[in-house]
Amino acid sequence: MAKKDKQLLLDFQSQVPVYKQLIQLFSDRIAAGAYRVGENLPSMNELSAQLEISKETVKKVYSILRQRGLIESAHGKGFFVAENGGDRRLNVLMLFDKLSTYKFVLYQSFIRHAGDRVSTTIHLHNQHIDVFQGLLEDHLDNYDYYMVTAHFPLDKKSQANALKLLKRIPNRKLILLDRFLPELSGNYGAVYQDFGEDVFHGLMEATKLLKKYEHLHVIASKGSLYSSVILKGVRRFCKSTGIAVDIHKELSADHITKGGVYFVLNSQLDVELIELVRIAKAKHLTIGKDIGILSYNEAPINEIILDGLTVLSTDFETMGAKAAEMVLSGNLSKVHNDFNLVVRKTL
Repeated sequence: MAKKDKQLLLDFQSQVPVYKQLIQLFSDRIAAGAYRVGENLPSMNELSAQLEISKETVKKVYSILRQRGLIESAHGKGFFVAENGGDRRLNVLMLFDKLSTYKFVLYQSFIRHAGDRVSTTIHLHNQHIDVFQGLLEDHLDNYDYYMVTAHFPLDKKSQANALKLLKRIPNRKLILLDRFLPELSGNYGAVYQDFGEDVFHGLMEATKLLKKYEHLHVIASKGSLYSSVILKGVRRFCKSTGIAVDIHKELSADHITKGGVYFVLNSQLDVELIELVRIAKAKHLTIGKDIGILSYNEAPINEIILDGLTVLSTDFETMGAKAAEMVLSGNLSKVHNDFNLVVRKTL
């Protein structure tokens, strides 16, 4: 039987959850050598009784410590300090919808900030619930963390199925990226943008630039999954500023006229933006003077194309860095990511 540890003192008045306090106490004592390699820890029943906390809390603590490589368990031996001292790499599964240029920025940022402590695997569900379900069933319980871009069709059935599947991932292992689901309860992690609200504030920041033009046109094709949500922010902005707006589901040459400013909610392949520029050039319209262009979502190439494309975008670099910080620390939280107006030549 493991000896009773009088040093494991918890502050039940603290705002820090008991399980996080206990994880930190064990981590500090293992790092300081107070627990030797191979030394047994109290059983879950023993520690539960000693600290007067639930067995489920102890189970969660030991699971996370084991996940971090600090302890191991074996049948007949119980839990004991791992020989590698916590050097085990964390296994992360990224379940992305599509690997667009800006998602690749997110991915690279995560890899760079996570460093050698993390081994990452990525799969794409292509916004299909059935594909997501198959990937989840194939890999559930095999990874320390599951990072999901929960971008699925916005109909009620698809959203209900997505929530049902996400609930199968333990809270302590789940990190949502790019989109937050308030309907999903629990202490999981999230680094997200708020599509409608963010666009409203971003457009407000761009008010002076937009008023240089006579009319705002929004190109919202079917390829933009969140166009309906984003358009709520656009309409709110136009109502607040008195700027006239037209919404176009398809791009036509008739829509492209001098004095217009065009907000493009890009599909994954940016086909609307490409067609807009092609029509403007055919009509001999100077971009940034005769017409303005504002695009949604930042990508490295935006600094180059059209001598600099103005964008409204969440900061995918920061999103990846914040996700890496959660994985390395084990402290999951819900964080609204930075959203910026990046002004360049097209506006």
